[in-house]
Amino acid sequence: MTTATPKLPSLANDRFLRACLRLPTDATPVWLMRQAGRYLPEYRATRDKAGSFMGLATNPEAACEVTLQPLARYDLDAAILFSDILTVPDAMGLGLSFAAGEGPKFANVVRDEAAVAKLAVPDMDKLRYVFDAVRTIRKALADSDGVGRVPLIGFSGSPWTLACYMVEGGGSDDYRLVKTLMYQRPDLMHRILAINADAVALYLNTQIEAGAQAVMVFDSWGGVLADGAFQEFSLAYTKRVLSKLKKEHDGFRIPHIVFTKGGGLWIDQIADAGADVIGLDWTVNLAQARARVGDRVALQGNLDPNVLFAQPAQIQAEVIKTLDSFGVPSAGHGHIFNLGHGISQFTPPEHVSVLVDTVHEHSRRQRS
Repeated sequence: MTTATPKLPSLANDRFLRACLRLPTDATPVWLMRQAGRYLPEYRATRDKAGSFMGLATNPEAACEVTLQPLARYDLDAAILFSDILTVPDAMGLGLSFAAGEGPKFANVVRDEAAVAKLAVPDMDKLRYVFDAVRTIRKALADSDGVGRVPLIGFSGSPWTLACYMVEGGGSDDYRLVKTLMYQRPDLMHRILAINADAVALYLNTQIEAGAQAVMVFDSWGGVLADGAFQEFSLAYTKRVLSKLKKEHDGFRIPHIVFTKGGGLWIDQIADAGADVIGLDWTVNLAQARARVGDRVALQGNLDPNVLFAQPAQIQAEVIKTLDSFGVPSAGHGHIFNLGHGISQFTPPEHVSVLVDTVHEHSRRQRS
């Protein structure tokens, strides 16, 4: 049985979308989680001008500027919207702020029946700044004929990961508060997660309508759960999101990516969740992961971000090792090169050039 080739948008470089959909590519595409961020001096200058992280994220022109900064430096195969995973709970009225050096904080936390009762899927108009940024970035990526330079990825946190922040009030080392609620009052936790899932699906679909050409769900804290709890409280709600997402918009196929940090144990189950691509952290062996998922999904990853603190020759060697571990993509297989988590703010920018160029050069050699 032959299936029709998915229709892709008009792009100067569609390598990333092709790999997501397990179509042949001339080289392995590469983009980096947090590629627009604090390791770039130009990002820090723009953020200083904006006055704060949220000042930057809520200004569509500034968000566009920082989204494009890494593309000006590196031969990357995709842009990712500059935003934050916590915009959705902020729109629910939890009051998000970022203190210097402290990470995100919520003024209002969700830890009891009264707080859960107040939760609802937010009005997407409260997140208009995100959708305006998507439209602004798409316009900036297009040439005079409307052909995009590279595709734009939209994203959200997963229902479980958002719940962790909503209950804890910020980041956490031990997830004590969210796990206490989960074990003591699973009914409340399921209520939070159901609302989060419906909000995330609506949020991502609205990003797609605004122009995102692929979307990614970051299940950053899925890996902190016990086996069994992961399936019940994280994966089930990621599946709920994926089941509601648009697979096409304006006739073009929209790939869906799921990344569960610490999710290596559950690769097979994540591969069956309904995404086109699963992201892997650096603890996973790519060759073994490819054998396990077969032609069900493409894989994304998975270089340890700390490799970028090594010397250029060592970075090249580790990149080549990662590409060789996956091997040459054959029919029905796809690989997108990425880090196993976000790039560190302390990364020397010139080391990223080594990574990106080595991915393209070595993957072309593999195919020849």
